[in-house]
Amino acid sequence: MIRSTLAALTMTLAATAGVFAENAAKGDYAEVNGMRMYYEVSGSGDPIVVLHGAYMNIPAMGGIIPALAKSHTVYAIEFQGHGRTEDIDRPITYPNLADDVAVFMDEVGLEKADIFGYSMGAAAGLRLAIDHPKKVDQLVTASVSYDMAGSQPAFLEMIPTMTPEMFIGSPMEDAWKQYAPDPEGFRPFVERMIALEHEPLAWGEEVKALKSPVLIIAGDADMMTLEHIVSMFRLLGGGAPGDMGKPLGASRLAILPATSHTAVIDQVDLLMGFIEPFLKGETPKGMFDQ
Repeated sequence: MIRSTLAALTMTLAATAGVFAENAAKGDYAEVNGMRMYYEVSGSGDPIVVLHGAYMNIPAMGGIIPALAKSHTVYAIEFQGHGRTEDIDRPITYPNLADDVAVFMDEVGLEKADIFGYSMGAAAGLRLAIDHPKKVDQLVTASVSYDMAGSQPAFLEMIPTMTPEMFIGSPMEDAWKQYAPDPEGFRPFVERMIALEHEPLAWGEEVKALKSPVLIIAGDADMMTLEHIVSMFRLLGGGAPGDMGKPLGASRLAILPATSHTAVIDQVDLLMGFIEPFLKGETPKGMFDQ
């Protein structure tokens, strides 16, 4: 299962690199918590920070970045040990990733911004909203869990079996080395990433206290259960009936049909159809709305 997942991610890297190249943005580095963090800026409009998934990089995010750049100034970053950002002798944890985003925003002069995160990046964005709420205007999370108990049982069973040897020598290592500042650093990077999978996640009360509106996006065949996704929506005040004389909550939920975890980020047209109205505060009107 690990190998098939790695193969799918590697295919995503290869397929999306050309798409992103057509919309290439000028890259730069920011000094963030003892490392040089690579980032790219594109587009114009209200700022949005894009956070990629585990083992990914900016090119692997594919068409979503140029799509967002049509109406936003997009700040796309590469996390510790990912893409062109160096790895450092520090655990990769969600609080650390969130702190890195907050410091990055300070470095580039962003007092506050919308946030879009996918998978690991979505969890980092969620943690950013918890730990640094003044940094987050609106948050879009694609494929995120707020509690490890909400992960699919098959994934939970797989975590204890994960070892660096499952990754070393795989197509994922080849893809990682294309951008890595230290091509020989794959093993310690993977060890940190495996440790991240063991990080306790139990953020229910903190999610419930969030003030920022959140758009939750997930595939109907994602790595977390549908029940977990709906429970997160309810924690954020969602799930009440409309057409009852009360305004809808600020947070929203979108489930992509026939979509697995690795396929979510490629559904650009569907994603943008949910993201843009959310960021603009647009709500479909029911027959009882004035």
